[in-house]
Amino acid sequence: MAKLTRDEFISALKEMNLLEIKDLVDAMKEEFGVDPSSVAVAAPVQGPAEAANDGPSTVTVTLVNAGAAKVNVIKLIKEITGLGLKESKDIADNGGAVKENIPVAEANDIKAKLEEAGAEVEVK
Repeated sequence: MAKLTRDEFISALKEMNLLEIKDLVDAMKEEFGVDPSSVAVAAPVQGPAEAANDGPSTVTVTLVNAGAAKVNVIKLIKEITGLGLKESKDIADNGGAVKENIPVAEANDIKAKLEEAGAEVEVK
């Protein structure tokens, strides 16, 4: 039997469903007496019902009010979004989405920075 390369093995794993991978792990435990999951730490796989209970995976950061230090907020929006000065000023003046469909952790970080600059921000 020919030896599989790392890439071939990973490619084969990508073609398997979760049940087939579980069977493979069980066979490795049986054959080698080693639990592969104790060697490599993997993130737990969530089903659709579990994922729904955790809340949204992506959110939108929305500016409600730029506050008194509008210039600092404009600079921060420009830095966060990569937009030009005029577009950043429009968001600061009129409110609206600063960044959309981003991970919750990134949204919380952006919210903290904007609030530190004096802005009022919502994460939806």
